[in-house]
Amino acid sequence: MKIPDIIIAIDGYSSTGKSTVAKMLAKEYSLLYLDSGAMYRGITLHAIENGLAEGGAIDEEGLRKALPTLGLDFRVTPEGNATFLGDRCVEKEIRSLEVSSLVSPVSAIPFVREYVDRKLHAFGERKRVVMDGRDIGTTVFPEAELKVFMTASAEVRARRRYDEMVAKGQTPSMEAVMKNLLERDYIDSHREVSPLSRAADAFILDNSEMTLHEELVWFEGLIKGKFGILE
Repeated sequence: MKIPDIIIAIDGYSSTGKSTVAKMLAKEYSLLYLDSGAMYRGITLHAIENGLAEGGAIDEEGLRKALPTLGLDFRVTPEGNATFLGDRCVEKEIRSLEVSSLVSPVSAIPFVREYVDRKLHAFGERKRVVMDGRDIGTTVFPEAELKVFMTASAEVRARRRYDEMVAKGQTPSMEAVMKNLLERDYIDSHREVSPLSRAADAFILDNSEMTLHEELVWFEGLIKGKFGILE
């Protein structure tokens, strides 16, 4: 199915599968996929590895100085788009529970959000982009032609996150995963700059009991209906 040159903005809570479905849409409709959360995770990983997050406290001045030379980028690899710091692919490292525990406070820092927003705007200038995050439809691309807000129950999201981490060889406890998820929900929803919220014109998708195939079918129907595609 051929779709117009549009931007699809997918926002929602952590572990609702935003990145997974966005990647599927990118493949299905030949769109550029951008994972805004990965950029915040890359910055968080740099802070951890360079002593800018000792004891969970973020050294904001040190982080501000580091951003211009961070080398944060998306690149196409045989496995798909991946996050890089300089010449180093950090796609695996940024998914750790340690990074997850600090990414929300890092992403709440105004100058960090400004830095990421500038990069994302540059990627989206040519349209035909699907992007997921917390504030894509409200702040990064409020003009996006299609906006979706994804949600699911906390129990379902925690189980998905736990299974994902175990599959990657990590050994978290379910209690730790749930605690981290609820903390991120609160921080993301209550930060002063660009809090997590549904755009007024965003469609809501609760995928608590949906398969990935059902989600893709839902999106296909939404796109056909919104843009009058008959095929």
